[in-house]
Amino acid sequence: MPNIFGGENIISLCISEDSGPEELESIAVAIHSLTGLPTTIRSLKRKGLRLEKGKVIDRDYTGPVLEKVLKADKVIHEAPSEGVYRGKHVVVAPLHSRDGKIVAAIGIVDLLATIDLSSVFLEYASVLEEVEDAKK
Repeated sequence: MPNIFGGENIISLCISEDSGPEELESIAVAIHSLTGLPTTIRSLKRKGLRLEKGKVIDRDYTGPVLEKVLKADKVIHEAPSEGVYRGKHVVVAPLHSRDGKIVAAIGIVDLLATIDLSSVFLEYASVLEEVEDAKK
């Protein structure tokens, strides 16, 4: 239900450790829309969602790295040895309540882990040199 503040409607999201797929969906859809990457989310006490290619694929989802983050309460970068994303690099982060308690975890497939960043930056420098030389 929208709150009224200064005559304007303010819509807020409220998630808790008991949130299910329906409460978590808007957060997952936003992250998935921004990144275009497979996205997963679950709360501490309930399974959540898995999104791929612009669609919700699973509304009863959990994964091994989501579970680890819920226990460790820290960001984890890992290629899980089991589950749907077995062998693929993922990054999962905790979501906290206002009082600092972990309530959920959200993750994406981590494409950056598969890129050799040093070679990308070396190539970028050579491209910049070529552009500068072409200007002369």
